[in-house]
Amino acid sequence: MSFISRLSGAVAAVALLAGAAAAQSPTFFRIGTGSAGGTYFPIGGTIANGISSPPGARPCDQGGQCGVPGLIAIAQSTTASVFNNTAVQNGELEAGMAAADVTRAMYLGEGKFEGKAHPKLRIVANLYPEDLHLVLPKGQSLGDLGDLAEKRVGIAQAGSGTQVAVLQMLEAWGVTRDNMDEAELNNSQSAERLADGQLDGYFYAAGWPVSAMVQLATTKGMELHSFTDEDLAKINELIPAYIPSKIPAGVYEGVDYEVKTPAVSALLVVSSDLPEELVYGITQALWNDNTRKLLDNGHAKGKQITPDTALDGIAALGVPLHAGAEKFYKEAGLLD
Repeated sequence: MSFISRLSGAVAAVALLAGAAAAQSPTFFRIGTGSAGGTYFPIGGTIANGISSPPGARPCDQGGQCGVPGLIAIAQSTTASVFNNTAVQNGELEAGMAAADVTRAMYLGEGKFEGKAHPKLRIVANLYPEDLHLVLPKGQSLGDLGDLAEKRVGIAQAGSGTQVAVLQMLEAWGVTRDNMDEAELNNSQSAERLADGQLDGYFYAAGWPVSAMVQLATTKGMELHSFTDEDLAKINELIPAYIPSKIPAGVYEGVDYEVKTPAVSALLVVSSDLPEELVYGITQALWNDNTRKLLDNGHAKGKQITPDTALDGIAALGVPLHAGAEKFYKEAGLLD
């Protein structure tokens, strides 16, 4: 039996609610994403579109939206993982996209977040791998991360998972805020500074292709640092959520070589305070045929967001699924 076939009963049940949608007051659902030049923002917008079905909207079977009846989801640009998880914990956002390593540390109150546990964080789905891009000026290269000492380095925004992980990595090679000229910038700002000769390199973890880097590569040109297998193993031991990955040759103009780099999973996170029925409906809408089409025709990473990988790594992460998502996956035969 196919995955979609297993959903038929659940789809029918939710369809019964659609007739009442026009009489409902709208339910607004805010999804924290990242900067406009990254990957969280366009993916978050696609998800928001897929799970929405505003009151009075044309029914799904008549060519209308196929989301949760009465739901209006909105993707908001933010500074990414740390901000999003904090806002979800505090009830300032209903959902957020966040890196797996940061989500685990914040949920448990470990590492940088020791004594600051975020116990309300719950997972809806593993989405896609975020590859760490270490961007260099055209024609430049590094031996290893230690070469960034005394250099001008973009370490991503404060409040981003990238910055938390990058500072850990750099410290392992003896590079800290004390011996580099760090810049806390979003991806677009970093690309502009690099193009203007004001940075010697910058980091950004995101699903490729990243729009700001596509623009940089096609205008000023750029290089990407390819890590050695030994360095990737060292990073994985330091931050287990970062696993060896590859950015294929040709993703960015002029970068005609395969790039070995660490990657971390991007997650869709919500609060345990959200009702089970609501999150069940959102999870169901995330994996319906309509949202599948939106994901396949949007950002390139959308094709990697599938129900078959939705639970990859979740059991070992130590952050619970939301009860509504768990119910859906069990009914769909994806979770025992």
